Amino acid sequence: MLTSSDIRIHRATATEAEAIARVHVRAWRAAYRGILPQPYLDGLDVASRAGSWGREMSTLPEERRPWVAIVDGRILGFCVAGPARDEDLGARCAEVYAIYVDPECWAIGVGRALLDHQLAFLRRRGHAEACLWVLAANTRAIGFYEHGRWAADGRRRSITIGGQEVEEVRYRVRLRAAGGRPGEAASARLASR
Repeated sequence: MLTSSDIRIHRATATEAEAIARVHVRAWRAAYRGILPQPYLDGLDVASRAGSWGREMSTLPEERRPWVAIVDGRILGFCVAGPARDEDLGARCAEVYAIYVDPECWAIGVGRALLDHQLAFLRRRGHAEACLWVLAANTRAIGFYEHGRWAADGRRRSITIGGQEVEEVRYRVRLRAAGGRPGEAASARLASR
């Protein structure tokens, strides 16, 4: 397990788009193997993702750019969040749009450090809770979120990725008060809300 001093986290710049794209593609291929069609995963292209990330980061305000986790000069993960997009959630709810870590670095603390950093930033920006959508079949990610005190809130939706319909589950977490861990006040499930 890495220590927090081993991991440096900062806002991504457009010059880091290719490294982010590499993590993005590698993480999708590993996390969604057996969930999404293999030809779709095999067709994911680092160059096109890098172009998309570069364009997005050159137009987004700094507070909406991804956070990146760096160890020994190498980007190992990224997380991006912003206002919640679901109409049933209030303005004080943020949404984690994406969090991905290089599969070689799963379960060593990079993802947790990155997500905790993102949630602390959202709390400082005045958000009281956060949500995210996760593929229902992605049990590894669900375990990661539940370990961090996220809870399914009962909302589900179907989306199509790579020509295949898949189901997503929405998770939510209350953001910690100053001095506490993210999710500390949310040990109970949020389904009754």
